[in-house]
Amino acid sequence: MFRAARFVVDSALHHRRWSREQDIAYMRETLGEPETSAIREVERYCVQPGQALSYMLGWRIFSKARAGAEVRLGACFDLRTFHDTVLLNGDMPLDVLARVIDARAAA
Repeated sequence: MFRAARFVVDSALHHRRWSREQDIAYMRETLGEPETSAIREVERYCVQPGQALSYMLGWRIFSKARAGAEVRLGACFDLRTFHDTVLLNGDMPLDVLARVIDARAAA
């Protein structure tokens, strides 16, 4: 529920032109967030438009790449090796990372 509310707040703030106060009220009413938490979340989206969406897209790409490696490797899938593959290659766009993971699983 929290992630869905973050999408609403982020898009409402920048696309629908909700005020900061409207977004804070939405977070408090929808999630029962304390005022300080709601303010912190809304202020994050004020200065980082699209952050909630980019976080979720990244998570989905990463999860899909992991699931593909698990399917391809079956019982040979090792979570530590998967994480090593991700971390040892450093920063890169997620579509490139997905290809690296796929290539590693195919090897």
